[in-house]
Amino acid sequence: MGVYLLVIVGATTALTDAAAACPTWPACHGSLLPDGGAATLAWLHRVVALVVGLGVLVTAVVGFRAEPSTRIRAALALSAVLYPVQIGIGALAATAGTPATISAIHLLVGTAIFGGLLVALAWTLERRFPTRERDEPLTKTGDPDTPTTGEPTAVESMSTENGVRTTLLAYFSLMKPRLMWLLCLVAAAAMALAAGPALSVGTIVATLSGGVLAIGASGTFNHVLERDVDRRMQRTADRPLATDVVSVRNALAFGTLLGIASLATFYVFVNALAAVLGLTAIVFYSVIYTLVLKPNTVQNTVIGGAAGALPALIGWAAATGEIGLPALVLAGVIFCWTPAHFYNLALAYKDDYERGGFPMMPVVRGERTTRKQIVVYLGATLIGASLLAAVDTLGWLFAATSVVFGGVFLWAVLRLHREQSRGAAMRSFHASNAYLGMLLFAIIADALVL
Repeated sequence: MGVYLLVIVGATTALTDAAAACPTWPACHGSLLPDGGAATLAWLHRVVALVVGLGVLVTAVVGFRAEPSTRIRAALALSAVLYPVQIGIGALAATAGTPATISAIHLLVGTAIFGGLLVALAWTLERRFPTRERDEPLTKTGDPDTPTTGEPTAVESMSTENGVRTTLLAYFSLMKPRLMWLLCLVAAAAMALAAGPALSVGTIVATLSGGVLAIGASGTFNHVLERDVDRRMQRTADRPLATDVVSVRNALAFGTLLGIASLATFYVFVNALAAVLGLTAIVFYSVIYTLVLKPNTVQNTVIGGAAGALPALIGWAAATGEIGLPALVLAGVIFCWTPAHFYNLALAYKDDYERGGFPMMPVVRGERTTRKQIVVYLGATLIGASLLAAVDTLGWLFAATSVVFGGVFLWAVLRLHREQSRGAAMRSFHASNAYLGMLLFAIIADALVL
């Protein structure tokens, strides 16, 4: 995370401005201490680079002494060898006025150092923490047609209320409201990046309204198509269609109405491109992910991440009428984050997914491989965030948020490797939500306020 701090801070425009105020190396204008102002940031960057460099060296030495694995040693050696090269490139960038080509190479080499350490970590965790045998599965088993939590289900609880309220809550749950806040936040962050303070309230309201309707339509169709499987899974056995609270005909009509309303909102109040992307999102999640990917391939979560990434493109298109590079990079961040996030849930409900017949990663490849994949995709997410800082005008708040909450996420993942429990998996799952949520808030604040 020390290396990542250097990478993402180096990618921000704040450091570019600071480097211009400190055009000599290693000291600023011949002085060991900066004279204040923007040069202080550049000086701190160099001091932290020295401390982190010592950490990389110690890590490589300890790794070579403790790890017999050739591939782990190779990954550590790559990072250790590239670090002095990175220092030299940084010195050249500072003294040459940070030309774009040198700055890009500096970022690329820093990312390679981070990647080497990350891969070494993933392989080390995989070797040191093999999956333990359990007396009990992660999730309780029982009658596959009924939940076994010992608590009343949502539908059972609702049945004690009046019929109208019960029906309204059932239809609301069809829309998968838990997905809405995060996906709407993705779209909002993309709009903020695209338009900045010039973003109009009308565009925000129309785009998020269309997004909520599109998510609702996708969720409803997903409920319809998976109703039989839902009855076999403890986690989903209380869903409205699985318990026949809502009929299939009514759910299809509801989903269709939501879809039409979504596309009409996008087309009339936003623009045609947003409407096309909204339709793509509905079809991809409802048909491609639910019918094709989820029941047929172990890579369903990875490829299915495109559904969560589309709101980034929708938000940018809503603000500009086109798709820009920052929107694609933000979509890439969401795409990489999805497996790092959802594989935790797949671990927590491994037995449930196996009972439902879904080829999830822990069911097909095992828990140890799944835990390693979480580390790898977390690293890819962090790299994507640093790239986003490089292609757009994001500053210190975004960088600090990614480092702090990325560190919390990584800590939770390390605990998952050690504990290998459902509680640890859910802790990592919530840490992933916190990381992305805070990162998106930071994007909005950096783009609109700072």
